[in-house]
Amino acid sequence: MTWASWTTVGIHALPGAVRTAEIGVINGDLTIHTTWSDDLAHVAVQYTGSTEWYTMAGSPVPCHSEAASRSFHQAVVEAARGGERAEASLEELFHT
Repeated sequence: MTWASWTTVGIHALPGAVRTAEIGVINGDLTIHTTWSDDLAHVAVQYTGSTEWYTMAGSPVPCHSEAASRSFHQAVVEAARGGERAEASLEELFHT
């Protein structure tokens, strides 16, 4: 099995930019983690320094290469920071 993962710490997420499956919308100082395996990119988020992880709404996303999953992780990070794609779903971010 091939897999890869990326973690970005200390993201200041603007209100409404990050939605989780478990607790809804969160913002503030966040850490985003993407794991790619079995052609899926799984995205999780936590408040930086916390022990609890939450699944980002829309995760996992089909992703057929490690390079594509790395680019996808960066798009999710930028959206969380409140860039122009902040309202995009994970599926939409994957196709940018």
